[in-house]
Amino acid sequence: MEDLEILESMTGCQDETLLAALLQTAEEELLALTNRTELIDRLKPAKRKWALIAYNRMGTEGETSRSEGGISSSFVEIPAEIKSVVEQCRIARVGGHAYEKKADEDVQSP
Repeated sequence: MEDLEILESMTGCQDETLLAALLQTAEEELLALTNRTELIDRLKPAKRKWALIAYNRMGTEGETSRSEGGISSSFVEIPAEIKSVVEQCRIARVGGHAYEKKADEDVQSP
């Protein structure tokens, strides 16, 4: 099942253009935070979760908290479950460059 189909079933939304945009934005955010050029399999669930959170937060962009009718809600930038995966998959930058192993490269021992 593709990410778009999964997100569609999670949200019940039939607007594929909107869902595709949310998935694309989530992927771009994950790549920027991990210093990667390609999304690895381990980050795919985080991508869907981030897109789902973005869908659920539509209309509340830019808010850090909200109070309506005695109900208070606060929003975090990156939920802890996504943040932990991002931290585990992050590539360190050395001298301003992130060295990412390509799929067809062999890692050589020193």
